[in-house]
Amino acid sequence: MKTKMHTIIVPVYNSRETLVLLVDRVSRVMNNAQIHFELVLVDDGSEDGSFEEIRRLSRLHSFIRGFRLSRNFGHQAALVIGLEKSRGDFIAIIDDDLQDPPDILPDFFQRLYEDVDVVYGVRRKRKENFIKKFSYYFFYRILRILSKVNIPLDAGDFCVMKRCVVDAILQFHEVNPFLRGIRSWVGFKQIGVEYQRNARVKGKSGYTCKKYFSLAVAAILSFSYIPLRLATIIGILAAFTGFIFAAWVVCLWLIEPFDVPGYTSLIVIITFLGGVQLITIGILGEYIARLSDNMRKRSVAVVAETTFEESS
Repeated sequence: MKTKMHTIIVPVYNSRETLVLLVDRVSRVMNNAQIHFELVLVDDGSEDGSFEEIRRLSRLHSFIRGFRLSRNFGHQAALVIGLEKSRGDFIAIIDDDLQDPPDILPDFFQRLYEDVDVVYGVRRKRKENFIKKFSYYFFYRILRILSKVNIPLDAGDFCVMKRCVVDAILQFHEVNPFLRGIRSWVGFKQIGVEYQRNARVKGKSGYTCKKYFSLAVAAILSFSYIPLRLATIIGILAAFTGFIFAAWVVCLWLIEPFDVPGYTSLIVIITFLGGVQLITIGILGEYIARLSDNMRKRSVAVVAETTFEESS
């Protein structure tokens, strides 16, 4: 019987200092469990020489396959490239900072062998500051309310999947993917397993506030039409309120004609309605921009270099 291949995908960004530790822990865990695997390291435009370290490690370990993107396309894009380049029957996704512990991967894989298609990690504890914890908590619950897809609470990209699930995910061609949402959308039998998310081993996260915000916007706009409907509802309420107010003023004037000073109230109303209109146009613009990006059918990222010769 042919040995099943397991692929572990790691997006890498400015993580030169932790790559040796990452490779050592993954190889030790997988070898101890006697699991046949490959480690796919996707360098997402690092500026600290991470790809040179990936190249060096690939010469020492035959199970490493490295890919360098032509620039920084983002965490989600790097994951998509990793999925495209994976060769395994079972595929895992973990981060490069060792916050997702490789030690539990064999247990996750074992569950795949037991008639489950996806096993995703549910973060029980986060060793991060209060603001980040609150932001994550708030984001997932807002997304649950807004989304028409049941995206699990407190579940990130850390997961293992069967090849059939990965093939389904790769049928999407979104320029701004939100993979944990797509993973939920495709269905299949999925279970969540709680784990404790560790602190970073070294360095600081490459995810800035701007990147977190962009990811949150991509998640909401990809899996919810509520912002559009909310803009419509606000517009209807504003128009209805304006109509009632105008009718009230006319009725008062018919009863007893009077001069309407109303300069201040007029400015307030115009400013309010102008703000509502601009917000609505902005929401429409975000959706249209994403439609435009996807219609151009650009690749989610460009691979500039590998640590091996790719066969044609």
